[in-house]
Amino acid sequence: MHARRLRDTPAGAYNIQYLVAALARAAAIPVHLTPHGLRHSAITTGLDAGVSLRDMQDFARHADPKTTRRYDRSRGALNRHATYAIAHDLAGGN
Repeated sequence: MHARRLRDTPAGAYNIQYLVAALARAAAIPVHLTPHGLRHSAITTGLDAGVSLRDMQDFARHADPKTTRRYDRSRGALNRHATYAIAHDLAGGN
């Protein structure tokens, strides 16, 4: 019955938040999850997997790629910095 009520209810922000929290509890995930946090994670994971910024921008329906870059949680990681990549290449890295 609960699944039917959820299916017949418009997917408002509160309903989605409730569903994410319920799924996290059922999966025994100890951290507080939000739909917005999952969105950040999806964008970060896609970019880390090599999906182009443009494709992730389309995925997220962002008008500006700067918005998509702000969602990338690993954007400050040194191993993704251009200087690191150049130094690695000059040092003969693979």
